[in-house]
Amino acid sequence: MAPDLWIVATLFAATFQTIRFTLQKILADGNLSPLGATYSRFIFAAPLISLFSLVFLATTDVSIPYLEGQFLLFAVGGGLAQILATVCVILVFKSRNFAVGITLKKTEVILTALVGLILIGEGVSTISMSLICLGGLGVFFLSKKVTSVGRSNLNFFNKSAIYGLSSGLLFAISAVCYRSATLSVVSDLVYLRSGFTLLIVILSQSFVMTVWLALFEPGQIKLVWLERKKGFWVGVTSLGGSFFWFTAFTLQNAAYVKAVGQIELIFSLLITTLFFKERILNREILGMLLIGISALGLILVV
Repeated sequence: MAPDLWIVATLFAATFQTIRFTLQKILADGNLSPLGATYSRFIFAAPLISLFSLVFLATTDVSIPYLEGQFLLFAVGGGLAQILATVCVILVFKSRNFAVGITLKKTEVILTALVGLILIGEGVSTISMSLICLGGLGVFFLSKKVTSVGRSNLNFFNKSAIYGLSSGLLFAISAVCYRSATLSVVSDLVYLRSGFTLLIVILSQSFVMTVWLALFEPGQIKLVWLERKKGFWVGVTSLGGSFFWFTAFTLQNAAYVKAVGQIELIFSLLITTLFFKERILNREILGMLLIGISALGLILVV
């Protein structure tokens, strides 16, 4: 297997994810709540991957792989973290533009280093800490909310920053969980390890969100169905992106995968300016550049 296959998988994953976030932003700007827009990515992907899995097992001599004991803990835990992270991203979209929302989400690369330090005691060098601070400065520039009269509010702790940072932390947790889950699938076939993990994750996410919406936002399930033409493509792009992410996580350390995934920043800028016709302020461009430099530099020195 080519040693750089994980890079190719990551590039495909970033492409699919950018398209999916674009579609979800459109849905969230309509009648769907943040949870409803999040639900669309799982509920329309679930039947697709279930059908594909049944066809695959029926037409090949591959059997269901053996799972190590911690598989369900990592798969379900990562799935729940991803649900909450996606909700946070959509909440960012409702208050800031598309590229800024994606960039705040990308603090997951920086937060992965911090989570590693807190949870497993991994040391951080002086240069690494400097890069982390550089990323924090970038988030500060992105968090400066501009009021209707054109005055800057320097409050770092506005909703956009909190949602963005929360999504970054939760996506970092889910990435580590997903890598651990794929490595808990006993098989020499990379696509089987990533595909089976994805199947369990999506089914568990669909079940949890269906129960939650039925209890607390029952009207959203009907609205998601009414938006099924758009929702179907959210499911397709979500499935494609997740499969390539899981494949990359199977082949390489999640931190390196997330670093290469920074290419999504460029994609989001193109989407923002060409599709949504949104204006990006100079300070927001500066913030995105600082976060990108921080994240990539951090991976290089770790």
